[in-house]
Amino acid sequence: MGGGKTPSERPSKICPVCGKPFTWRKSWRNTWESVIYCSDRCRKQRKEK
Repeated sequence: MGGGKTPSERPSKICPVCGKPFTWRKSWRNTWESVIYCSDRCRKQRKEK
């Protein structure tokens, strides 16, 4: 069936707010280059600082 990549083969980034690594998600397939934060929580915390 699917020809997708396994989780270990997907690209990842480090969140600048929490410092945790996060991996590519299907919902980010068109905007991966502009994704900076791992979650809405981190994105909102960054704006508060």
